This record gives sequence, structure tokens and C-alpha cells, in this order.
Amino acid sequence: MSAPTPETPEHSDSARDSLEALRTEIAKAVVGQDSAVTGLVVALLCRGHVLLEGVPGVAKTLLVRALAASLELDTKRVQFTPDLMPSDVTGSLVYDARTAEFSFQQGPVFTNLLLADEINRTPPKTQSSLLEAMEERQVTVDGTPRPLPDPFLVAATQNPVEYEGTYPLPEAQLDRFLLKLTVPLPSRQDEINVLSRHAEGFNPRDLHAAGIRPVAGPADLEAARAAVAKTSVSPEIAGYVVDICRATRESPSLTLGVSPRGATALLSTARAWAWLTGRDYVIPDDVKALALPTLRHRIQLRPEAEMEGVTADSVITAILAHVPVPR
Repeated sequence: MSAPTPETPEHSDSARDSLEALRTEIAKAVVGQDSAVTGLVVALLCRGHVLLEGVPGVAKTLLVRALAASLELDTKRVQFTPDLMPSDVTGSLVYDARTAEFSFQQGPVFTNLLLADEINRTPPKTQSSLLEAMEERQVTVDGTPRPLPDPFLVAATQNPVEYEGTYPLPEAQLDRFLLKLTVPLPSRQDEINVLSRHAEGFNPRDLHAAGIRPVAGPADLEAARAAVAKTSVSPEIAGYVVDICRATRESPSLTLGVSPRGATALLSTARAWAWLTGRDYVIPDDVKALALPTLRHRIQLRPEAEMEGVTADSVITAILAHVPVPR
């Protein structure tokens, strides 16, 4: 019997099982962040990027490192600071005195999983150096485009506090992130589990000692992406996605609604979620499940709405409650 090809159901099921095993593997290092793990997997399936938001100390960096170790992907971390230059991210031409020629020295962006730590602490000029990499999967230096590895994902972190000395991401760059995931503080029991692990000698800087091993690889990811691409979407579901996005443009609480790019992003994430849950077709619940992380960073609240305590999540939740669900 021949080995299953990436197009066969057997290979698709095997890839799904491998990606599901990521939860168990990452849980060896990170406690109680299943939704963030799922969001990162969805982003990988959709070839998208993720913005992680949470207060300092909730394991945002550890989460990305554990994901890379579980998927056998190369990862690099850049600490974004006010003095960081674009070339520090993308790379630059370096003069070689021996050959009297310039050669390109790759920056940390040439990796599979780039952790952009505290991305809002660097000026817009450096933030924008990631735009081409995120959108085109390439870096252009001295007029020469240089392709990035595949898969390529930017996981950027930012803190919802300490806004002094920060540079908020412009709307154009926020729109490039497929998902915005909030990493909450752990529950009491989860925090007790974290302390117990540290008391037993857990070292977050040594994932190998924590027992994390690769449970999936690039081949599983490619097979999964092929299966997600075949997940069917009915005209009614497509209309449902459009109705949700159009409702944000008409909301009195917002100055900026979801763009057509946001609508395509919601459809993509819903398809990935449908496949992860074992279906080859999308239902309205898939759209609802991914609406908040896919859309919350693509809308802009009116100042008066913010003063009244309205949040992006509350606006989207209200819209989901009012837009008719297809039968």
C-alpha cells in the first residue's frame, strides 16, 4: 500500500492530529493559554501574523518559543526599542575589504517564527520595515528582493499598559495582522500550577529540559494548509461574513469599520477553525468563534464611546447578536 499523499484524507487527518498534539506539548511549558495556542495554529494555517497583547509576565514570549520548538521551526527574537533601526530587522549590505564588494547580511527577519517583542516601543520607521516582510514574504535591500523562508509568521507582542514612550501601530500595519490575541492573567489554580512547576525546577529558558519535543513539522503544516484550502464555503456563509463586516462600518460607536481585507481574513480563519474541528465545510459558529480575534484590531472606537466604557470586543459581540444567522 502506497504512502498517503498530501491530498488524501488520511494525510489530512494525520496532519490534524499532529497539530492538535501541539496543545499537549506546549502545555508542558505554558499553563492555561489554550486559546492563544489555537490562535497561533490558525495563523500558521492561514499564512497570517499575530499580535499578542497582555500585561508583562503572562508568558507571551515563552508561548512563541514553545510553539516553535513543538513544530521544529526556526525562531528568532527581536527586542524592539526606540533606537532600533530598520536594518537591524531586515539586514543590510556589508562591505568586504578583501573582495572590495558589498554582500548582504541577513537580519533576524529571515526565520520561520519572528518574535517581535514590544513592537510598539520602536518608532514607525522601524515598524514599517516589517510591512513588506509581512505582506510580500520578502525583503528588498538595494533594489533586490530576497524571499523569506516558508512558513513565515510574525508574532508581535505589546503591553496594554505603560503607554509612555510607545508608538501605537498605525491602522495600515494593524490590518496586516491576521489575529489579535489577548493573553489574560491565569486563573488562581493555573497560577498555583505555574509556581509548583518552578518549585520543582522548571526553567523557562530550557525548553528541552521541560520535555518539549517536535510533534509536527513543515510537511504536516503543508498538508494541513492544502486541506484548509479545500474546506467549502456556502454562499450563505460568505454573505454572513460580509454582513458582519458591513455592520461595523455602520456602527455609531465606530469611526472605522472592517475593510474588505478584514472580511477575507475572517473567512480564512473560519475555514481553518472548521478544519481543525474536523469538518470540511464552514458553519456560522466557526465565523462567530473567530470574529473577535480577527476583527477587534481592525475597528476604531469613537472617543465619546471609549469614555462611556465601550470596547472593540463589546461592539463586535453586539453586532454578532444582531446580524441574522443563515439557516
